Amino acid sequence: MVRKLSKNRLFHSYFKDWVELYKVGAVRDVTLNKYNITYRRLKELAPDLKISQLNRMTYQKLINDYALTHEKQTTMDFHHQVKAAILDAVDEGLIERDPTRKAVIKGKSPSDKKQKYLNQSELQTLISNLELKSVINRDWFILLVAKTGLRFSEALALTPNDFDFKNQTLSITKSWNYKK
Repeated sequence: MVRKLSKNRLFHSYFKDWVELYKVGAVRDVTLNKYNITYRRLKELAPDLKISQLNRMTYQKLINDYALTHEKQTTMDFHHQVKAAILDAVDEGLIERDPTRKAVIKGKSPSDKKQKYLNQSELQTLISNLELKSVINRDWFILLVAKTGLRFSEALALTPNDFDFKNQTLSITKSWNYKK
């Protein structure tokens, strides 16, 4: 239920109701989860910040506090989510001016990203070490993924009906939500 609009309301509470009103049912679950994470961070970083206290300085402090523990791109994503709610608060007359205007987005330097693939030599070594027995085992799954380029979630969702051995085809029509 959406609570009464008030300038004296805590901002994180406004944000939570805003997400419920505008995002639930309109965005995918993974995106909704990001909004919920943003809400929890808002509550943690600015537990007493009221809508009436939002101005360029309080907003920049909020962004700076978030940026202390996050990379610049993650801070930018946080900013975009919070800004969307704030702009609606401006439209509702709860905030006079857009406090997100000219916000400076900071963040930690990006960490070295881990390589998420095998080069050709590594792949050949992996395949040559697979134990492909007459009984289906994990190694067959690895071979299937290596030879087809299937995403992990797509390979997990395969059923016997997806294989057409006569025509040597494989139908990819679904994926498995392994995160839930």
